[in-house]
Amino acid sequence: MLKKRIIPCLDIKDGRTVKGVNFVNIRDVGDPVELAKQYSRDGADELVFLDISATVEKRKAMVPLVEKVALHIDIPFTVGGGISSLKNVSALIKAGADKVSINSAAITSPKLISEIANEFGSQCLIVAIDTKLINDTWKVFIRGGRTETEHKTLSWAKHVEELGAGEILLTSMNNDGTENGFALDLTNQVAQKLSIPVIASGGAGTKEDFKNLFTKTQATGGLAASIFHYNKIPIPQLKTYLKNQQIPIR
Repeated sequence: MLKKRIIPCLDIKDGRTVKGVNFVNIRDVGDPVELAKQYSRDGADELVFLDISATVEKRKAMVPLVEKVALHIDIPFTVGGGISSLKNVSALIKAGADKVSINSAAITSPKLISEIANEFGSQCLIVAIDTKLINDTWKVFIRGGRTETEHKTLSWAKHVEELGAGEILLTSMNNDGTENGFALDLTNQVAQKLSIPVIASGGAGTKEDFKNLFTKTQATGGLAASIFHYNKIPIPQLKTYLKNQQIPIR
């Protein structure tokens, strides 16, 4: 069994870490470099850095900020936001990213998934899926959750795996920022359907939420932001709790 991963997420806007609820009401929560250093010290297994307005503003993720963060951490580091070409990926990996995450570009240019996987290896590529329950169907959204697509979440996840994605970052927009728990049914449906790792995102509020995620679904990673940014649940405390629950943690 793959050991489970605890993954803080830094949503970046205008060079600052921000957080919202259900993808709106964005507020400032701090300096990304300082937060990254803290999470690395605290024993986070990985770090995800998402430039949340890059696609909407039609620009690339901020390479200088990626370089600064990479200098201060020694854990795997994923960067997403505005990636639309192999050149973008190369620049981010050179800046210190271990993996890249694509979302909107995966929908608008699916061949980019295969191109990145062929050039850099599937292990370097996460496809992020932002999804929302619409009339009892989980649909895929792009452009920072602003635009609904025709894709259903389960079939889209399977398709990106076939195209070469090495991992899925699955975010329930309904749960995002609510701290009411992960979307367990959806997460398990996706994780059972795929043979690549699935990171669940959206809704973490308690230590028990992570326990439920790892005991009731086959997700291999739990990603959260608010509870870590505001130190509601320190990462060392969370990992100790999960180990005491006999959950295999890195």
